[in-house]
Amino acid sequence: MADTPTTPEPDGQVSDAVTGNWVDHLAPAFSRPYLRLSRADRPIGTWLLLLPCWFGLALAMLWDGQASLHDAWIFLGCGAGAFLMRGAGCTWNDITDREFDAKVERTRSRPIPSGQVSAKQAAAWMILQALIAFAILLTFHTNAILLGFLSLLPVVVYPFAKRFTWWPQVFLGIAFNWGALLAWTAHTGTLNWPAVVLYVAGISWTLFYDTIYAHQDTEDDALIGVKSTARLFAENSPKWLQGFLILTVALFAVAVYLAASDRSPLSLVVALAGPWAMGWHMQWQMRRLDTDNPTICMHLFRSNRDTGLIPLLFFAVAWFL
Repeated sequence: MADTPTTPEPDGQVSDAVTGNWVDHLAPAFSRPYLRLSRADRPIGTWLLLLPCWFGLALAMLWDGQASLHDAWIFLGCGAGAFLMRGAGCTWNDITDREFDAKVERTRSRPIPSGQVSAKQAAAWMILQALIAFAILLTFHTNAILLGFLSLLPVVVYPFAKRFTWWPQVFLGIAFNWGALLAWTAHTGTLNWPAVVLYVAGISWTLFYDTIYAHQDTEDDALIGVKSTARLFAENSPKWLQGFLILTVALFAVAVYLAASDRSPLSLVVALAGPWAMGWHMQWQMRRLDTDNPTICMHLFRSNRDTGLIPLLFFAVAWFL
């Protein structure tokens, strides 16, 4: 870490936080550095961790045609768990990356490099969030609990991936889409092929949106030696992103077909329209992409919340057909 903390934004705000976010304006002052560690002022990451969970649950319900009050709890529990585990994961990321963050313009205002909290305080906050998430996990099926334990491995490894591979986005995808496997298993009690294919589709989607995100930092990353797919692809990024788009939609469609093929023809068609509509939203991002414009990259990255919500609307309709 730098010998002296960098100058934080006014009132400790993080430079890439959402304008007018509730943390900076409504949260008690003592809690703000910790909520910033959890990225509560930047909710898109929670959405991107949560949406694969809801994908897995929705397809599992289409798979066996069953729904219960416990599914409502899985739905809500995944929401709370995604918030907590995203917070714990981001805190871990900030602890391990504190020296890098102090050298990057966009991240030097984060709580640790700006001196708002110490690494030890951040570690305590990380453990607290993980323990609460663990309590929620214990209410799920035993096999889902086991999957939850396994998910810790990619979470721990991801922050270090940028040090040894040009493909850290793959490790992020492995971690961020684990919920597809977990929520499917929480509903069915077993892990089946539709969930596995859905999981791989999610990894491809992560490569799409996080490569766009990584283009904000390519110059700083090059100076400090941090690797990413954005740096690897460089001016060829649009071609690679188009490939990830096609792969995401194709694999997602296969997962939907495997899960819903025994339903009525109309239900299957509506469910398959979900990945198709998702692909059109990703194509909308491609038309607006400018990898040299960090503002556009951040806007498009955040728009992937809507990318993921779109197929869920189709799945909900398909359930009633």
